Amino acid sequence: MIKSFFPIVVLLILLTACNDYTPVPKPRAYPRVMYPEKTYKPFEEGYCHFTFEQPAYAKIEQDSSYFDEKPRDQCWFNISVPQLNAKIYCSYYPINSRADFDKFVADAFEMTNKHTVKATYIDEQPVHRPEDRVHGMVFNVEGPAASSYQFFLTDSTSNFVRGALYFNTVARPDSLAPVVAFMREDLDHMIKTLKWK
Repeated sequence: MIKSFFPIVVLLILLTACNDYTPVPKPRAYPRVMYPEKTYKPFEEGYCHFTFEQPAYAKIEQDSSYFDEKPRDQCWFNISVPQLNAKIYCSYYPINSRADFDKFVADAFEMTNKHTVKATYIDEQPVHRPEDRVHGMVFNVEGPAASSYQFFLTDSTSNFVRGALYFNTVARPDSLAPVVAFMREDLDHMIKTLKWK
């Protein structure tokens, strides 16, 4: 009996005596995301000068203040997607002159370019739908920037709308990538279906 017990004791001593390994921490885990089903419904708020198809799981929140001031138009709203901790901030500006139009376009580019500090790349995609008089630009912002998707749309004469996607979390491009891709599909659908009243 001692002969069969002795090899086990020796093996245990050898295994416990080997402390020349470095412990490796477990990799960081991210919470599982439960995506809502992709369905759309019409956005037909009476205070806006356009319509589009919005995600059915999103909530519209009309803005009543902008930095403690009244918004420039009543058609300032947010599209909130609580399941994904995301919000699309939308603002509308009536165009009264060529100077207004030029300023709104310049402001849209300037606000997107503020993200170049953190962004690794900004992809600009023009939007041209002459049949609906919808023109503009989509900005796909890559990297750890605060906003990963921005856009502006206009008819060049009367209407200008700008939007930006934000998440209420620290920008981690790798972990947010699937959620950003999911939201980009919704924003692309919104842009494709936007029509002026």
